[in-house]
Amino acid sequence: MKHVCMLISVADINAARKFYEDLFGLEVFQDYGRNIAFTCGLALQQDFDWLVDLPKEKVIKKSNNAEIVFEEQDFDGFLNKLKEYPDIEYLGEVIEHSWGQRVIRFYDLDGHIIEVGEDMKMVIKRFLDSGMTMEEVSVKMDVSIEDLTKLLNS
Repeated sequence: MKHVCMLISVADINAARKFYEDLFGLEVFQDYGRNIAFTCGLALQQDFDWLVDLPKEKVIKKSNNAEIVFEEQDFDGFLNKLKEYPDIEYLGEVIEHSWGQRVIRFYDLDGHIIEVGEDMKMVIKRFLDSGMTMEEVSVKMDVSIEDLTKLLNS
């Protein structure tokens, strides 16, 4: 068995497609009108209630029980790009997790939580560039040196 995609319900397929293409740079793999699949494994479905045979009122917005996660090498550049979307509803400010990764969370056009985090390889490089040793980075991130090396070499 293999995982095929994550499919999310959207109210307006064209607006959602533009949002994901413009903000995240996603590329369409298949376009079936009210269903669009991106090459990354994310799919959008207009008329989700029809697809899964549920009453429309059972398809709720902002269930806050899952998130779509992206990592970005140029995190600060992404934050600047995000400012071009003044209607974005944020779940808070940029936070830095204890392991050093900076993230921002916000809702997409249909109330799905989006997390964009700093690429983990970039976190390691940021720490090393600041003068930390691999041993210190390992302790800070609570990750073995072996796993850090794998990330750096990936």
